[in-house]
Amino acid sequence: MASVGKIARRTFLIGAAAIAGGVAIGYYYYRKPYPNPLEGELAEGEATFNPYVKVASDNTITVIAPRAEMGQGVSTSLAALVAEELDVGLDRIKVEHGPAAYAYYNSEMLADGGPFAFYNDGLVAETARGAMGALGKVLGFQGTGGSSSTRDGFDKMRQAGAATRHMLIEAAAKNLGVPASELETADATITHKASGKSLTYGEVAVAAAQIEPPATLKLREKTAWKLLGKPQMRTDMLAKVTGAPIFGVDVTLPDMLHGTVKMSPRFWSKPVKSDLSKAEKMPGVIRIVPLETTYGHGFGVIAENTWAAFKAAEAIEVEWAGAEYPIDSAAISKALTDALATQGSALRDDGNVDTAFADAPREKIVEADYAVPYLAHACMEPMNATARLKDGVLDIWSPNQMPTITRQLCAGAAGVEQDKVNVHTTFLGGGFGRRGEMDFSIYATLLAKEAGGRPVKIIWTREEDTRHDVYRPAAAGKFQARLGDDGLPVAIDMKIASPSIIASVLRRTFPSLSPVGPDKTIAEGSFDQPYVVPNYRVAAIPAQVSVPVGFWRSVGNSYNGFFHEAFMDEIATAGKTDPVELRRKLMTAHPTALKVVEKVAEMAKWGETLPAGKAKGFAFTLSFGSWVGEVVQVADTPAGIRIEKVWIAADVGTAIDPGIIEAQLVSGAIYGLSAAMGQEITFADGMVEQSNFHDFDAMRIFQCPTFEVAILENARKMGGVGEVATPPAIPALANAVFALTGKRIRSLPLSKEVSFA
Repeated sequence: MASVGKIARRTFLIGAAAIAGGVAIGYYYYRKPYPNPLEGELAEGEATFNPYVKVASDNTITVIAPRAEMGQGVSTSLAALVAEELDVGLDRIKVEHGPAAYAYYNSEMLADGGPFAFYNDGLVAETARGAMGALGKVLGFQGTGGSSSTRDGFDKMRQAGAATRHMLIEAAAKNLGVPASELETADATITHKASGKSLTYGEVAVAAAQIEPPATLKLREKTAWKLLGKPQMRTDMLAKVTGAPIFGVDVTLPDMLHGTVKMSPRFWSKPVKSDLSKAEKMPGVIRIVPLETTYGHGFGVIAENTWAAFKAAEAIEVEWAGAEYPIDSAAISKALTDALATQGSALRDDGNVDTAFADAPREKIVEADYAVPYLAHACMEPMNATARLKDGVLDIWSPNQMPTITRQLCAGAAGVEQDKVNVHTTFLGGGFGRRGEMDFSIYATLLAKEAGGRPVKIIWTREEDTRHDVYRPAAAGKFQARLGDDGLPVAIDMKIASPSIIASVLRRTFPSLSPVGPDKTIAEGSFDQPYVVPNYRVAAIPAQVSVPVGFWRSVGNSYNGFFHEAFMDEIATAGKTDPVELRRKLMTAHPTALKVVEKVAEMAKWGETLPAGKAKGFAFTLSFGSWVGEVVQVADTPAGIRIEKVWIAADVGTAIDPGIIEAQLVSGAIYGLSAAMGQEITFADGMVEQSNFHDFDAMRIFQCPTFEVAILENARKMGGVGEVATPPAIPALANAVFALTGKRIRSLPLSKEVSFA
């Protein structure tokens, strides 16, 4: 059985005094513990000395799942980890996000930092991951992203449940006068079968707080799991299907004002001159506030209702300065191409690539240039937040992915200390990385400063949202390969240029800091793939284009998956090798990858003869610790190319909830297919041209293919789920289009050259 070594009571329990009526208990093991964020926020009959589990005297069990629920099911999975060890069903548990607190640090979110491939189990890579994970702990970095939430919570939250159950049993044993070994637990009740006596968890919770915690904590083996490994009813589903007020846009407070923002259409540009008089005189308008932040310049409107705020924002007359970056898409494209002529940082450099190409016959060389556009996040719930600054205390209701950074930056905007800021994280109507940004929360805070203690809810228009995103960066790549006599590559050279996400994020959030070292997000999905080629170089080149870019679902993997796997398809074609067979031969050193490739090929009956007008494409990407292969089948129809079916095989190491995993794999693939088919953000005169779903649309229901999903558990480590199906979906579709039409499309969206039904 898994176990945790002996630890001191002080590191195990924080604030061990119980409060009459109930107690919150669990595993709280830190070398340098953070304060328990639940103290001082308890309802009557509750107590706590742990950040994850509360047990009240009425037998109410509350689990704190401190990651943003944005539809990915994380609140269910994290609660199930506790419930498994606590021996209760999810129907007995209330789930809360909890406050912003360093105690909820996410070590796994940073653990994959550094230029090391996930499959590289060498000492240097493992040490680097451990150091980055420790950094997340030291910084108290609470965040949701990087497909990390379940990986981070897997041990922490099971330990919380196991410690709780152990101490409750000990308390019940003393109460009943029987050995603890004779007690059994089920459904929040402790039973002594021999005597027929039983006690609820709530009845012994206070006494349990006085029990010495276990010197050794044993966790259930996988074979004994009752909840984990099986699909569970989603804890967030009832609220969503009944329209409960759970999202940021649903927040309603007494005496609440409403607002919106109008920011410069050219990022970073200041107003040259403005006239607010017309807007200020409009009915319902209370105040117009100039805004100047690290996110940009503009105006905030405070009004009695949202419609008045929207109309006033439209009425603001302002002339803006010019752009500091190339003013249109053609100029941006040239900047990316120019960057490819520079050196960059080689994140992978196996063998001697230059020597391998030096004497290569021209007929053995495969070359290609690839490009992708900027992309918006296009969350269904537009950006919004509600803030109230009253009596020196800032309360902010925000659908955010980064509570502790939200608290820190909003405290600075409000001019108060962080301990005077309460961040209430609502459900997110889509996140995809966009709600890891602080702009919408900061703007709400700045307007609250001008509202005389009344709360202000700001909601962006869809147009403001689309034109003021922090975009998935545009990128360009130059690729070449040398083929051997057997048609397999003996050398590959990849150069990828893109604006640096890390540099852009730091400019907005911590402008006093500068990025150190190469930004691996530029080349992730290309440099870290489990292919064995004797000479293999992948270089990342930061392009100096200052359009704000940020974390978009699967980050750099989103475009590198396309670059790498479409080029691999080109190599297979040039070498007269079947695309799946090419992967088999190049992945022999990585059995986990090989099994995924073989599984998805088997599912899709790869190699079968298809009717005329149908074709399949294959792609594989390792990202966020999960190994994913996808096959897309397309058909030529009078209305255009129809995506008929998608097969996905994903090895996630350990599957906590297969139902949620399948839903996320399908969701991620649809997100990628949407981008591949028709999405792009373009620029003219320094401004974004798209404004809403009519010109930045997603795949519609009638366009969605059928899906078949296989979940594998061969990998040694647990992988992520939320983002991992996005990267291979894009090249699998592009490769299918090539197989169908003979047209190799090397830039996205594909709709520039083919139409889709």
